[in-house]
Amino acid sequence: MKKLFPTLLVFAACVGSFLLGTSYRSADQAITADIANYASKIFGIEFSAAERDSMLDNLNDQLKGFERVRKIPLTNDVAPALLFDPVPQGFEFEKVKKTFNAGPLPKVTLPAVRDSLAYYTVAQLGVLIRTKQISSVELTQFFLARLKKYSPALLNVITFTEDLAIAQATRADAELKAGTYRGLLHGIPYGAKDLLAKKGYPTTWGSAIYKNQQLPYDATVIQKLEKAGAVLIAKMSVGEFAWGDVWFGGMTRNPWNTKTGASGSSAGSGSAVAAGCLPFAIGTETLGSIVSPSTVNGITGLRPTFGRVSRFGAMALSWSMDKIGPMARSVEDCALIFNAILGPDGNDATVRDVPFNYEPLKTLKGMRIGYLKKAFESNYSNRANDSLTLAKLRELGAELVPFELPSYPVGDLTIAIGVEGGAAFDELTLTNKDDQMVRQGKNAWPNEFRSARYIPAIEYVQAQRVRTKMIQDLYQVLKKERFDVYITPTSAGGNLTYTNLSGHPSICLPNGFNRNSMPTSITFSAQLYNEAKMLAVAKVYQDATFWHKKHPEL
Repeated sequence: MKKLFPTLLVFAACVGSFLLGTSYRSADQAITADIANYASKIFGIEFSAAERDSMLDNLNDQLKGFERVRKIPLTNDVAPALLFDPVPQGFEFEKVKKTFNAGPLPKVTLPAVRDSLAYYTVAQLGVLIRTKQISSVELTQFFLARLKKYSPALLNVITFTEDLAIAQATRADAELKAGTYRGLLHGIPYGAKDLLAKKGYPTTWGSAIYKNQQLPYDATVIQKLEKAGAVLIAKMSVGEFAWGDVWFGGMTRNPWNTKTGASGSSAGSGSAVAAGCLPFAIGTETLGSIVSPSTVNGITGLRPTFGRVSRFGAMALSWSMDKIGPMARSVEDCALIFNAILGPDGNDATVRDVPFNYEPLKTLKGMRIGYLKKAFESNYSNRANDSLTLAKLRELGAELVPFELPSYPVGDLTIAIGVEGGAAFDELTLTNKDDQMVRQGKNAWPNEFRSARYIPAIEYVQAQRVRTKMIQDLYQVLKKERFDVYITPTSAGGNLTYTNLSGHPSICLPNGFNRNSMPTSITFSAQLYNEAKMLAVAKVYQDATFWHKKHPEL
């Protein structure tokens, strides 16, 4: 029987594909009771002979229905008629919208050595432009030159948008000369992860399959940054279909050690900001794609609350988990950029109009900040640096309150990505275009998309119901403990997966280096829609350290 069992599983998989109407099935074959019996082994339920026989008419009718629905074309931008909502029962939104307050502007003068500009913050560069110490065209040409110099080695750019950039920078300078100033992003160059559409330029999603794809619209995030006066100079590399750092041009490199990757999937955004080739970039995250490249490249990355930033014009991987956020040099830079890109646009129905009342804190004295006690006390790679971070917070006057996340099998709940991603790219599975993807192993998208077809619809729905309970329980814990912000190890303790599923915001920022001289990070998280308090707390910590001012020697 032991020898037969794997054969049965293979047969059950073949039978399952028969039920799904994929390549194992010919059009004139019907589903039989034996097929239904073996297929049920995939999801671990057994039915009696009578029950199987009774289901046959339904199963065959469903199969014909699947085939009819598949004939209707679905492009990636068509969302399902189901919207994920992270808001728990009893949650109260902030209602009063205050004027955005970035705090006192830095006093900045143009450096004698122009290369020093590579590591200036957005705020510093904004002051230089506003005071006309440098023009947007000059700054744009400076960062374009750096990108062109280093991208052949780092492989962090897919498409340069140079003509567009010079036109936008010229307009920014003309507006400033005429007395129109759009704010601290006015005339600031940036890069956008190549999941975001820009009319007139390719939007490749990191895949040779879509290498020449041009979408006839601009992503909302790009529209909002243009309105704020920012200058798009490049579309940044992305791990193919938002996984990892490997795309059709190769593996994006980490400027701290070019023998290693930049992590993903916002690989190019992380690599370019770390290398001083961009003041900031836009990334996206489904399950770590802002946090991970921000960590390994030693920059600051903000993953906002689900439903804060419109995803119109962004490649869909998981409609219930995709989020867009900034990757920059400092916490305050992330606040500036986030303030420009948040809010509804009438295209993404998940986005709420909730105030973002950011205001820097002068001190953490008396501030209650939660921390995941078991996670920090566990044996993990960055424990020493994280312990120093906790000590620094206490030194800054914070009251650290131990707590734990409600216990849920969060890894099992990530089937949402497989199911939704499999649906988003089902055409590739059905046509075998997935064979053209770069990565083809067991731990790669083609296999994940195929495997997702064997996840029963009922199990997917049940997982979403468990997410609802998880969100409600976390809300009650944070409310009971009376803190809006908590701190966690970036990778240990499960918070990364947990909050990506629940929709809670996080910001990760540098907190040291490991034994291989590579950057490490710490993560602050917060109650839903409370990015303002989270960023203010993180800024106090960052201002008291110097890790974010370190940069690789290229």
